[in-house]
Amino acid sequence: MLLPVLFALAAALSNAVATVLQRQAALSVPSSAGFRAGLMLDLLRRPVWLAGILAVIAAGLCQALALNSGPLTIVQPLFVLELPLTLIVASVLMRRHLARAGWVAVACVVVGLGVALAALAPTGNRTHVSMDRWLPVLAVCVGAVVVLAAVALRRPQGRARAACLGTATAICFALTAALMKEATHILDDYGAEAFFTAWQTYAFAAAGAGALFLLQNAMQAGPLVASQPAITLGDAMVSLALGVAVYEEHVRAGWWVLPQLLGFTLIAAGAVALSRIPLTQSLVAPDATADAPPAATQPP
Repeated sequence: MLLPVLFALAAALSNAVATVLQRQAALSVPSSAGFRAGLMLDLLRRPVWLAGILAVIAAGLCQALALNSGPLTIVQPLFVLELPLTLIVASVLMRRHLARAGWVAVACVVVGLGVALAALAPTGNRTHVSMDRWLPVLAVCVGAVVVLAAVALRRPQGRARAACLGTATAICFALTAALMKEATHILDDYGAEAFFTAWQTYAFAAAGAGALFLLQNAMQAGPLVASQPAITLGDAMVSLALGVAVYEEHVRAGWWVLPQLLGFTLIAAGAVALSRIPLTQSLVAPDATADAPPAATQPP
């Protein structure tokens, strides 16, 4: 299991670099109250955003290699490390000091992930899935994303809107990974022609594009403390569910649920703490302090 772990860690680091670059670019374009198709065109004119896309491509390649060689229930939870890695990368690129509280939060996420994975002890690595397994999963995931997006559009900019879009983004990320896993095995087992004619290839591309679009809007929808924990935990939890439901991977049950809950609680606490530190706030909304209305008037 060492190889998929290494590829997953490389993907998380590449995503961290991409996140720092893309968030800076997203804040340099006009925001809007609703989804704005022109957002992507504005971002395409930003070299920093394009550099972030190159990092996303590298992350995607590493993720594909990880999913091809390891179970979904191991690979995707490792992506919770993207958040602490993002802060570490930002502190280096922006030459900012990560405070002691930030390092404590990083430790919470890392220790929590270790405890959760040790308690889960995922096993199994099914490579192909029948259509009767995919149909209900696709229906549930797409339906949940549509509902969350609709709820977000009915809310003003703020925590609730950011949390809804963050959760929808997490579902898309998890679904992208699940579909990518089978697509890579189709490429391995049947060659390029089968890969480019398989519905899974175009489905994971569509899910990935949807995740990217939702992520950009989640960044502008409200504070990071609302969206990022939803993305961090949501991706891991939905991926665990998809690994069990789609790929028949197995995790421990019984009393092992207690350390699993402890691990996820530590991850959640660390993610919330990291989202609140000044370095994160300056990365996501550098002018928020000067421009924001008083706390009592901000939307929920």
